[in-house]
Amino acid sequence: MKRYATAHWEGSLKEGNGTLTTQTTTLDKTQYSFKSRFEEGVGTNPEELIAAAHAGCFTMQLSAYIGEEGFAIENIETRCDIDFVDGVIATSHLTVNAKIADITADTFQELVQKAEKNCPVSKVLNATISSTATLL
Repeated sequence: MKRYATAHWEGSLKEGNGTLTTQTTTLDKTQYSFKSRFEEGVGTNPEELIAAAHAGCFTMQLSAYIGEEGFAIENIETRCDIDFVDGVIATSHLTVNAKIADITADTFQELVQKAEKNCPVSKVLNATISSTATLL
């Protein structure tokens, strides 16, 4: 399986702007710029997109592990906070809240740690990855 996205940029780094389009057109000429990355401008930025990718990938991986153990998932919500420091994505922190029938707190934490280490986005990130998980 291969996926793609394209970036189009016009102008200098600080004054220019660009658009991002994904293969599925979920992002379709979505605006991004220096201001949306480093200040409070309109549009998205690479770190926000990585956070979304990591939250989504981790949550799917966790749901797979929970399902393999035979537990019923009511819902899982994951927030990913990316820390961009000195031009490097330094950390990715996952905050997980989940409602899962009959699972113990210890089993849940074990599966969270397993998903944190094994989701494909975690494997590609060269950053410190951490998580906090709460059963609701």
